[in-house]
Amino acid sequence: MDISVVVPLYNEAESLPELTDWIRRVMGAKSFAYEIILVDDGSDDGSWKVIEALKAQHPEIIGIKFRRNYGKSAALNVGFEAAQGDVVITMDADLQDSPDEIPELYRRIREENLDLISGWKQKRYDPLTKTIPTKFFNAVTRSMSGIQNLHDFNCGLKAYRKEVVKNIEVYGEMHRYIPVLAKWAGFKKIDEQVVEHRARKYGTTKFGFSRFINGFLDLLSIFFVGKFGKRPMHFFGSLGVISFLAGTIIALWIISQKLYHISYHIPYTREITAQPLFYIALVAIVVGFQLFLTGFIAELVSRNAPERNSYQIEKTV
Repeated sequence: MDISVVVPLYNEAESLPELTDWIRRVMGAKSFAYEIILVDDGSDDGSWKVIEALKAQHPEIIGIKFRRNYGKSAALNVGFEAAQGDVVITMDADLQDSPDEIPELYRRIREENLDLISGWKQKRYDPLTKTIPTKFFNAVTRSMSGIQNLHDFNCGLKAYRKEVVKNIEVYGEMHRYIPVLAKWAGFKKIDEQVVEHRARKYGTTKFGFSRFINGFLDLLSIFFVGKFGKRPMHFFGSLGVISFLAGTIIALWIISQKLYHISYHIPYTREITAQPLFYIALVAIVVGFQLFLTGFIAELVSRNAPERNSYQIEKTV
């Protein structure tokens, strides 16, 4: 199979017939062997009935329905597991991504031997309340990830070699940073392609302001997991040792200072327990011990953690 098109969706019943017809026209014009995987993320607007009707008419369509809403990352992860194509294309279901981009994305993945191509919507039809935070997060992500050649990490229209989607795990709201996940997994041939951004034709956006806060927290998670996910003791243990040593040194200094005063009969104005440094030392020692213990426990958990992604799938067609 040449291409798998993975489409996560939530309450997009109106756009699905038009979207799938458009994809089928593009694929037929190029004689691709393909499949369209529609992952219904717990829609309550009749999207699943539309998917079942489309499946009855077109066998190349595969439908997966979640029992409840898990989020876009969960839908993508399950879609990636089901994909069989040599190249996997992801796009949103709201018709803001153009299927006409698929042949060029496929060509570049195959001919240029790229691992991942991320779309770049130079001209956007979004309000400033969305575009300005997006530019900020993209700039921060470029700086932290070292992937300097991407302008839009969160574009829904992307192309992957099959090996990439089979070796990354997308959870939480990590779909915003899939290029970073791919890089941490060892897939470094990453590029971008300018793509068309179309005005929304049906419905309204499903993402609110909270996505910016969640996105920032997930960005921090990615870099922590990427650097220390397999060796948490290196992170927590290092902080714990530094804190413990700092507290111990301060405590020894206070004790030695008092012993010096006692041995030379020098009067001292305050008891050890009356000094702020005593409590700073005490806190540093306790925190250092706790951080070290946290690193040890995290090390055990990382070695025995079960699969992170487990979702209730109600139906498949």
